[in-house]
Amino acid sequence: MAITIYDQLVPVFSHMLSALDKVLTKAEADAAARKIDLDVLVNSRLAPDMLPLTRQIQIMTDGAKGGASRLAGQEAPKFADDEKTFADLHARIAK
Repeated sequence: MAITIYDQLVPVFSHMLSALDKVLTKAEADAAARKIDLDVLVNSRLAPDMLPLTRQIQIMTDGAKGGASRLAGQEAPKFADDEKTFADLHARIAK
């Protein structure tokens, strides 16, 4: 049985995005428990030289869709990069 690059890449991306979605859900719950505004958290940086959380999620999902699209020999779908809320981020990950 031959192992393809697709078999090595797509399940990893799928698992990674599923884990990312769960981390975002935990972050929402923690922010609610600590009474932190979710808009502040979505736009936060862990360090001054980091990109905001929304941009990091966009980059991660762009990598996954780009890699899978290149393997399929198709053009990658275009996402608007206009996420502002946790719901938007969850929707982007689900795409």
